[in-house]
Amino acid sequence: MLLQNKVAIITGAARGIGRGIAVKFAEEGCSCVVADILEKEAAVTVAKIADRGQKGLFVECDVSDSRRVSAMVDRATSEFGHVDILVNNASIGGTPKFITDKTEEEWDRLLAINLKGMFLCSKAIVPHMIARKHGKIINISSVQAISPPAPNIEYSASKAGILGLTLDLAFELAPLGICVNAILPGAVPTDMWNIVPPGVDRERFFAEVGKVIAPMQRCGTPEDIAGAAIFLASDLSNYVTGDRIIVAGGAPLLVSSSTDGKFFGTGHQ
Repeated sequence: MLLQNKVAIITGAARGIGRGIAVKFAEEGCSCVVADILEKEAAVTVAKIADRGQKGLFVECDVSDSRRVSAMVDRATSEFGHVDILVNNASIGGTPKFITDKTEEEWDRLLAINLKGMFLCSKAIVPHMIARKHGKIINISSVQAISPPAPNIEYSASKAGILGLTLDLAFELAPLGICVNAILPGAVPTDMWNIVPPGVDRERFFAEVGKVIAPMQRCGTPEDIAGAAIFLASDLSNYVTGDRIIVAGGAPLLVSSSTDGKFFGTGHQ
């Protein structure tokens, strides 16, 4: 197993990509701390981890609150003795609309969770990794950081900011034996996606979306993202830091305007 006897904190692991990563990590021998605010959904993730023969622990945590983040890390290290891996995955999505229609409150809330949350979680875990002279931090960004398909300025800015955070943190921590990398998922239909028109079958809708936005002609799955995360979390990537892996079925190869806002944007006339 690639992650035998490892311990990971995965934020936003109650569902979606975070759950997919947690379950795959467990299959590779990793115990997982499920850090989230969704207790009911997190219980499902913890059960799936247990089904794979590993220990899962739910810790309620709002990643935008430094006190709760510190308490979460303290609980994790107290329970398991150490933490080898941090997956900064917790995120919310914005509503596609033109900049003049965005509010300051929308900007502040999203940046607090998507970007500040990664800073706080990394800051809290780094001392523990430094003490062990080893660690893996994986930041979940998005292809929207480099190829925005819609007017969703605060979301795109947050995901682009993650790339800067990743590079700087990787540079700081490389001499200390800690690797920091980013994954840029493409379209992965999760509960966070609320773009399906009323009365339209969700599965069929995203099947059609996949044909348009990715050369591989399908949307991604949480398992697709988890595969890259396992590589970055394991010893296979011990000489990889400050890098990014795009997991998007080739989506960046397409011109981002090719959808004409059909699936993601509202446009502005």
